[in-house]
Amino acid sequence: QVRLVESGGGLAPAGGSLRLSCAASGYSATGNDMAWFRQAPGKEREGVAWISPYGEHTVYDGSVKGRFTISRDNAANTVDLQMDNLKPEDTAMYYCAAGRPVHGWELRSRYYTYWGQGTQVTVSS
Repeated sequence: QVRLVESGGGLAPAGGSLRLSCAASGYSATGNDMAWFRQAPGKEREGVAWISPYGEHTVYDGSVKGRFTISRDNAANTVDLQMDNLKPEDTAMYYCAAGRPVHGWELRSRYYTYWGQGTQVTVSS
């Protein structure tokens, strides 16, 4: 049974940092694209960051580029999201996902098969 479990969410002040982690079990992340998405109340789910199967390529949404960093450890079957210089608008439920997106569409949720249950990130102003 495939399972993705996120951790590391919480409350942070504006300008602060949080590090999210996603652990995969029953599934080998190796060879599969991994990504982080987020969804704020009343808004659609949006892609935040994507990383290629062996970590050589990344893509970020413009709203987080330069502030967030995605990384992966295939030996440990984990994917992390380092979030720095947080802003109140980063407040959302963050989800880890695994799949095979089409090139150029890495941040589209439709291409992801497996999802975690989410971890809440709240940034205070």
